Amino acid sequence: MTQPAITINAVHKKFGALHALKGIDLTIEQGEFFALLGPNGAGKSTVINLLAGLIKPSAGHLSVLGHDVNADYQQARRLLGVVPQELVFDPFFNVREMLRFQAGYFGRGRENDAWVDEILEGLGLTDKAYTNMRRLSGGMKRRALIAQALAHKPPVIVLDEPTAGVDVELRQMLWGFIKQLNSEGHTIILTTHYLEEAETLCKRIAMMKQGEIVALDTTANLLRQFAGKNLTLQLASTQLPASLIPMVKTSGGSTVTFAIAEPREIEWVLSELRVANISVEDIQLKEADLEEVFLSLVGTAPVHSNSQVAA
Repeated sequence: MTQPAITINAVHKKFGALHALKGIDLTIEQGEFFALLGPNGAGKSTVINLLAGLIKPSAGHLSVLGHDVNADYQQARRLLGVVPQELVFDPFFNVREMLRFQAGYFGRGRENDAWVDEILEGLGLTDKAYTNMRRLSGGMKRRALIAQALAHKPPVIVLDEPTAGVDVELRQMLWGFIKQLNSEGHTIILTTHYLEEAETLCKRIAMMKQGEIVALDTTANLLRQFAGKNLTLQLASTQLPASLIPMVKTSGGSTVTFAIAEPREIEWVLSELRVANISVEDIQLKEADLEEVFLSLVGTAPVHSNSQVAA
């Protein structure tokens, strides 16, 4: 049996009177592409800061590939690469210098240059390698910070909102490169408000709310258990039978979307419309998406949506 990439056992974290994490248990296996989702304030960033050793748990234990984050901090941190939300960088170095220094902090010298070149190419930074960090655009700074987290070739990579506020081109390039790393065996842990990213990329998902994990399952199972289907009808009338009102998810004029939990409800909706003498002019049935799961479990809409993700 191989060691899990990440193990979190009964972890609590308190900041004064605030109980930010309430006994979190989580295991992420090596090679997973895993999503940690939740609204702002759910505890995601606290989990990441604990894994990175930036703060200590009030109770419980965390480990990276079997190395306790607190008892064996140096080795645990060497195995982890973290891409932060914030654009924090040293303004005195060019991109290549920054990556060399970052690798050097973890004991990797100039023999690491071939890997640095691969990162630069994979993230579209080759022509910016000798540009000072201060002179990069916001999108290029984001690429450079992703490269910095990968500079020491960590087997476990944490991406904390890596595509927040970036353009579609960077998003596509980033996910192509990250999927390649994952296919080569790197464990990827993603937090994002772009739920389409998580749905497309991640095989397993944990959802957090108020410091607790409220769902943990494969993406497919979560969609099957919580999301159901959406039945959208274009009707000849804007007046619905009273019996159908509880099933309405959205409506706009004569276009109505119904939440369908099981297939037999489709025939029931159509029969109720026939009884009311309301004709159907168009019909569309589609699977609900991860946003539906998120809303049903967490009760609030994500901050971002409608991102474009490379399949």
